[in-house]
Amino acid sequence: MTSPVPSTAAAAAESIHRSLAELTSSFSSDSFDNPRRFAAFASRLQLLLNHNHFLNSDSLPPALQTALKGIASDLSKAVETMSVYRKRSKIFVLINCKSLASSLQQHSSAIASWLALIESSLSASLTDLRKKTSDLSRDMKQSHFTVTENEERVHRTLQKEGEGRETSKAVQSAIIMDLARCLGIDSDNYGELINQVKLLKTDLTNSNSVSARQILVSLEKIVDNLSIVLGMSTLNVDHDFEEEAHISPFKNFLCPLTKEVMKEPVVLESSQAYERAAIEYWFERCLDDGRDPTCPVTGQVLKSLELKPNIGLAGAIEEWVNRNVEIQVKGAVEQLSKESVEVEGVERVLDVIYKISEEHPSNRFQVRNEGVVVMIIKLLRNCSKSIGTILRGKALMALLSMAKDEESKKIMLEEGITRLAIHSLTGSSEKEREYAVKLLLEFSCDEASCTRIASEKGALVLLSSMAGNLEHPSLATLAEEVLTRIERAEASVQHLAAVGRFEPLLSRLREGPGDVKIEMASIIGRMTLTSNSKEQIARQCAPTLVQLLSKPEGRTPSLQALNNLSGLDDNATILVESAVLPALIAILLQDQGASLEWKEFSASTIANIVSNPGHWELAAIDKKGNSMQSESVVFSLLGLLFVASPQCQASILRILYGMASSPQAAESVALHIKNYGDGIKTIVPFLEYPEVEHRIYAFKLTRILTERFGHYLAQELKHSDKLLLFKEKLLDNQSTESEKSDAACILANLPLSEDEVKTILGASFIKWTVMTLKKQRRIFNERTSRPTSSMAEGLLGLLLHFTTSLDQETISVVKEHQLMTIFCEQLSFPAKPRVKQLAAVGLKNLSQAGRSLAAADSEPPPPQGFCASLVFMCGRASPEPSTCPIHNSPCENNSQLCLLKSNCIRPLVDLLQDEDTNVQIAAIEALSTLVLDTSNGYKRAVDELEKQGVIAAVIELFIEVRPGVLQERALWMIERALRVDGPSHRYSLNQALVRALVEAFKHGNANSKRHAQDALTNLNQLSGASGKASSQSRPRR
Repeated sequence: MTSPVPSTAAAAAESIHRSLAELTSSFSSDSFDNPRRFAAFASRLQLLLNHNHFLNSDSLPPALQTALKGIASDLSKAVETMSVYRKRSKIFVLINCKSLASSLQQHSSAIASWLALIESSLSASLTDLRKKTSDLSRDMKQSHFTVTENEERVHRTLQKEGEGRETSKAVQSAIIMDLARCLGIDSDNYGELINQVKLLKTDLTNSNSVSARQILVSLEKIVDNLSIVLGMSTLNVDHDFEEEAHISPFKNFLCPLTKEVMKEPVVLESSQAYERAAIEYWFERCLDDGRDPTCPVTGQVLKSLELKPNIGLAGAIEEWVNRNVEIQVKGAVEQLSKESVEVEGVERVLDVIYKISEEHPSNRFQVRNEGVVVMIIKLLRNCSKSIGTILRGKALMALLSMAKDEESKKIMLEEGITRLAIHSLTGSSEKEREYAVKLLLEFSCDEASCTRIASEKGALVLLSSMAGNLEHPSLATLAEEVLTRIERAEASVQHLAAVGRFEPLLSRLREGPGDVKIEMASIIGRMTLTSNSKEQIARQCAPTLVQLLSKPEGRTPSLQALNNLSGLDDNATILVESAVLPALIAILLQDQGASLEWKEFSASTIANIVSNPGHWELAAIDKKGNSMQSESVVFSLLGLLFVASPQCQASILRILYGMASSPQAAESVALHIKNYGDGIKTIVPFLEYPEVEHRIYAFKLTRILTERFGHYLAQELKHSDKLLLFKEKLLDNQSTESEKSDAACILANLPLSEDEVKTILGASFIKWTVMTLKKQRRIFNERTSRPTSSMAEGLLGLLLHFTTSLDQETISVVKEHQLMTIFCEQLSFPAKPRVKQLAAVGLKNLSQAGRSLAAADSEPPPPQGFCASLVFMCGRASPEPSTCPIHNSPCENNSQLCLLKSNCIRPLVDLLQDEDTNVQIAAIEALSTLVLDTSNGYKRAVDELEKQGVIAAVIELFIEVRPGVLQERALWMIERALRVDGPSHRYSLNQALVRALVEAFKHGNANSKRHAQDALTNLNQLSGASGKASSQSRPRR
């Protein structure tokens, strides 16, 4: 705060005397030089101004009055500066020492100028007064208020601390020594240092200086750290004395900076000894701060930074260390030799051994020779559970440190340390797992040790799991490093592959010499691989394995490996692109000298590949460009069937089935099998083969063939008297589900005459079929598992045989077993589209039969036998039965020849939304049977269909689908429905329907055009299509 200039000379004189009194009484003994010097000037000024000449200040000449006023103002300001030295903490003064010195310098110079004015204004007679005034003016003007070198160094250090830098313990100690020296207190007087830091904190309470606050934070941290170190040192000393197992160090053994026993003592030019690393840190800090390096203890500025080893002191310290290590090792042996484990004692011992090993590595031999290493390992082996995870971690930590001693390392290996470390990888504490994996890392430096670790049970699994655990990245990094080292050992390749680390194996397979490649292929062939592993290996090494097929010595392992990889469906494309098929086909079909084993592996691999359609069909298998489905290949496979080994036969059947199942190759393969001399006959014997796999694929292949050449195959089977075989297979409880499913499909696909249906299948077989379908549905409801769709497909196909031509006996069976209900249930039952399609066809057949019987019944007089048929159709009627709107004749509820009474219309309507077009066509064809007859009662039938939502659903389907069979079927049904006035009037305003009809009329085939024209005529919308009246308009109802 700036002091006002006194208005009068008297006021100035009073202010001067007050300021001088404060300055001379308070700063005479100040610890800082600048305030003492300024106080001395103030004393001389006080004596000068007490002269009689200045007593009556108001009578003084104007020049003197002006000078007095100036001196009063500057002295008042100087008092403010000097009060900082008196009232603030010494550390605060050091932080601001330069600005304070500059302020005193400024005030001293100003007062000197005022004194010069006074001297020039005094009369010549006042010789003594003028001389004293002149001398004081000269001295004040020539004075230099500067900071000392020590203050300068401390000031610079504190400013650097304000930058928030990290400092070592040694540098912190040196800073404290410098600071204490500057403050004039003993560097060991930590209580006073702490008090000074607290005073600084009080001074900075209202300060806005960021730098000053950062200095405070840094000093608080340094003081706290030193307090902790001192406390720990005291604790350790006390503890050692209690145990009487420690010889206290001499004071000169301790480094002044680290407060610890020195390991490498050096001497400065100041003759002070320090720990080499500690003093080097301090020198580096001094140079970074832009200050001269000093001796922290003496404060002496060093001319040389030479560090001379203190050999004598180092020898004394070494002798002291050896003696203490000897005592501590004996104590450790005594503690570890106790029969019962004392947890606290063991923990103390482990800490001591670790400290000895880390701080005094040259004394590790003492620990080793006394058997402590073996004792710690035995502790881990025998008392692992009782000591707990914390002590296990400390034991591993001590062993890890001792492993730096080669002899100790050998002992650990002999005692099985790797096995114990692997066991600790599952420890509950992170520290135990950390030191366990660090030990393994230490012991994985050579190939033999890596092989030993890899061969330990569970080692690689645990390490791989740890390496992939991102929750503990540090452990993951260590585990990955161990695994990386293990990967370099040849003997560990198979162990690594077993836990999913295939890169070492794959790199050797790709890039290794021939014998290594063969060995790696052999390993792949023997291994049980996951799907991901198979894909990884195939993508990287399939071409290499194919190349090995050209070498006789590499053929067996390569074929084994390829067969293993081909077990994954997704690998089919990879293997085909690697040109494996030509090599395999050559071995299987062309190489006369190929061994039986080679042919079996080749056939199995090919079978695996062709079981996945869409990859192999276009691949060339020879230089002529032939493909797998070529006639020569199919003929060769069929010719090989009877001469191959049983295992190879099964694979060939799988190959033929896989090719015949491919949408791209099925037609040509089936045709080649048919055209082969005894193609079908070649396969038939395997239907009764003793081995299950042969029978399964023989049945599957036969099923595929019946779908394309049913008539031809039926003749072959009849000639060989094998038709009953399929029925027997269905009824045989010893048959597999696959065989039963395929047998049912085969019988369903074969065209059987009415007599064959009755003789081969029979009414009793219908009962078995219906019961089996119901059983499947019940199992599905109970287990919520997907039913066997192929079995359902076959059983429904068998039932269709009974719906193609219905006589009285068959109608009775239909009624008894409620076949319409069975078919209807399959519409909503989870199944393949083919099952839904067959169920809809069955409903169509039964509905057509019902329509035919109802139409025949309406012709008077009915034949005698026909009435009986109607009774079978609708059951025994009540005296006045209701008339069915569909058949216009009596139909009782749950009639098995009426879609309406059997509640099948709604499920069929729902089927119109199915994703499969064939299912939609079958559904609409079944619904079309309801509008076949347009005679009497037709309007009632259409009204009922509209009530059931059939008309609206068919119209919606017609509008949405593209031109084709489905649209044509829907259009036919719409045209039939629009013949009735009600629907035609209601839908005449449906613009989407009209537009769809117009498009069908313009772009459809002949049938579609005709139906669209009739429909538009019924809607009175013909002008939208052609502008002409229809010449074939239907009568309206």
